[in-house]
Order: sequence, then structure tokens, then C-alpha cells
Amino acid sequence: MSECPVAGHGGRSPHLGGQSGAISRRALFGAGAAAGVGAAAAIGTDLALGGQGGDDATLTAAGTELNGTRTIAFHGEHQAGIEMVPQAFENLVALSLFQGTTKDQLQRLLRILSDDAARMTQGRYALADSEPEFAATPARLTITFGFGPDLVAIARGPEGVPSWLAPLPAFSIDRLEPRWNGGDLLLQVASDDPTTVAHVTRMLLKDTRSFAGVNWFQHGFRSAHGSQPEGTTARNLLGQVDGTVNPVPGSADFDRVVWRDDTTGPADEDWLVGGTTMVVRRIEMLLDKWDRLDRTGREETVGRRLDDGAPLTGTNEHDDPDFDATTPVGFPVIAEFSHIRRARGDAKGDSKLQMFRRGYNYELGPTDIAVSDAGHIFTAFQADLMTQFVPMQQRLADLDLLNEWTSPIGSAVFAIPPGAPEGGFVGQTLFD
Repeated sequence: MSECPVAGHGGRSPHLGGQSGAISRRALFGAGAAAGVGAAAAIGTDLALGGQGGDDATLTAAGTELNGTRTIAFHGEHQAGIEMVPQAFENLVALSLFQGTTKDQLQRLLRILSDDAARMTQGRYALADSEPEFAATPARLTITFGFGPDLVAIARGPEGVPSWLAPLPAFSIDRLEPRWNGGDLLLQVASDDPTTVAHVTRMLLKDTRSFAGVNWFQHGFRSAHGSQPEGTTARNLLGQVDGTVNPVPGSADFDRVVWRDDTTGPADEDWLVGGTTMVVRRIEMLLDKWDRLDRTGREETVGRRLDDGAPLTGTNEHDDPDFDATTPVGFPVIAEFSHIRRARGDAKGDSKLQMFRRGYNYELGPTDIAVSDAGHIFTAFQADLMTQFVPMQQRLADLDLLNEWTSPIGSAVFAIPPGAPEGGFVGQTLFD
């Protein structure tokens, strides 16, 4: 995926902009369903602002590029928002399609969403945006779409829904709440600017309101852009360095672990080639209880030092843990119940039980009985859900001391289709 500064606020792509783009968009919505005055106002503002911004808008007083002007390509073989350094802020929105939604209506919705996503990720506003000024700061904005089983069934029939595209098996540690489960259409909106995330989410929901309602909404955050050196592993709210063992974006290992090819699944799942599978788990962290555990206990629970993330048998974060090392009295240095050991598949690490984790923290604030109501939005991408994610999750459910301080309260599974080609839309392979 390429990154580049916005070339000018009023710039227009050849296939999305201009008066003809507005007419096409009205046709997609159908007579009377377009935003009407809002769309007209946006077009008028487009003409008024055309040429505004320019090269000067991308530079600070010192002449350096502003992060707010950086863009990530929307079109391509894979959807953006996966193979990259995660942005600082993210909204996840799961939508439920209205009963009776037809195949034609679904296709029209996906075209509309892709149209607006292609514009906004490049620093250009949605056609019906009455606050176009927000578009000037994409700040590495990505918009990623995921499909649930009911959406796939509308496009391909019930027999076309993959068997794995369903609720995960029940795990003993689950304390799932219905308000955080499932969904037909997932919107993953991420950027280094929280205002951009909020506005873009609003624009996409304006697109969907004639087709679907909100099933659940989750907002997540990581360290702010520039607060730490690039490449620093993020911390979760337990204080744990989280994500040390993760495939590196751009590597052959990442391709193997994440992206589906024509050998990953059966022939009737060829619409997913170039895509992946996604799991969303909302993990409640019992921080008030965690506060009562001393630092030694915390490190033994995780299997890593909390200050730098190094395994208890190593000196640096990325040192390989020595699971055979013992204490002077013969106990394992890295306990059998530690998170790091359980997350490795077996004592030496099982290369098949891998995934790409893209986690975010969430925080809802104190309550009348607790200082913290917070946790982790765990998202994982993997080519084969049943052979990669499910066995690993079962290992963690069976024996992971960290389960004493964490509890899954939400769970959802989505198919992530391949990226949209120029002039196309996300999910068009479903209709081929």
C-alpha cells in the first residue's frame, strides 16, 4: 500500500468526481433516496473549495509533511487497514441489514460505500458531506469492510455461506453479552486523527441508514501518533506489551498467515481469494482486581517483563523465550500457565497457529462500583479461521492464568473480501 500526502483539498479523481459522479450517485440511491440538498451543497462547496489547500497545506512551518495529509490507497488487491502499522484510533461498527434486503439493494449499498470510502481515504469528502472541511486531514485513514453470514446469503444464497462464517464455538471463558455479538456488515474506520474517525463513521452511517441499522459500535485507541518511536509494540491497559509475536506487514510470512489464495478453501469460496477472515473479540479487563496483584505475579502470569516486554528468560523484547529453562529448584522459569506459553501453540511454538493481531484499547470510564470499565478490542486476521484461530483460542481457554483478569464479552466473525479495483467496489466478487 502506498502512502502519499493529499495533493490538494479540491482534487478530484477521474472516475469519482465531477457533475457526472453526482448523477451516478443519485441513480444508485434511487429516486428520492439521495441526500438531495446535502448532496447539492457538497457539490457547490466542491466548486468553491477547488484549488484550496495546495502544497502549502501539507507542510508545517518547518517545511515537513503533516501526518494529517498522509493517505493510504483504497483500491488494490487487498483491502487497506490490515497490512500496515495500525493507526492511533479506530471505530468498529457492525450493522444488521433490514429484513427483505434484496441482492440488487445490497450491491447498490456496497457501491455507495465504496464510492465514499475511495473519496474520503484520499482526503476528499463524501458527496453528501455538509462538513467537507473535515476531509482535509485523512491522517492515514483506512476503511475496511467485512461481511457476515446473512449478507453473504443474500448475494450467493444460503448454500453459498462458508461453514466457518458463523459464531465461534463456545469457550469456557466466554461471558458473551448479546449487545456485542454478530453483525451482517462490518465497518472498520481507522485514522491517526480521532475527529476524522468520528466524521467518517458518521458519513458511512448516513449511507447505510436506508439499508441497515446499527447492531453494535466499538471505539478503540492506541498510543497517539508520534508519542513513541515507529515500530514500538503497543501496550494494552494491563500494562502488557501486546503484539510482540506478530507477522511483519510486507513479509512473505504475513502473506502466508493472512491472505487467502485459491488453495485456502473450497472452490465455491473463490470470491474470497485476496481477502481474509476476521475475528472481533471484546475483552473486558478486570483492572481493579489486577491492581491487587504484585509486579512479580503479573510478570509470571504473562511470561514477560512488563517494563520492556522481554521474555522472563531473555533480555530484549524479541528474544525467543526458552521454555525449557528452569529455576534453581527445578520449576519452569516461564510457567506452564503463562500467557506467552499458551499463546505459542506448543513448547516450541506451532507455526500453524498464527494470526495477525490488530488490537485496540477501550475505556468507558469509572462506575459507582469500579475505578475502571475498560478492556481490549481484540481483532485477528487469518487465512483459515478453523485451523489458525479456533485451536489457539481453545488453548487459551483451557489454561491461561490471564483468564483470571480478563473476560470475553463480545464475539463476531466476518469474511473480509479482497480489495476493490479502480472503478469497482468492495465485495463485487460476491456477485460474479
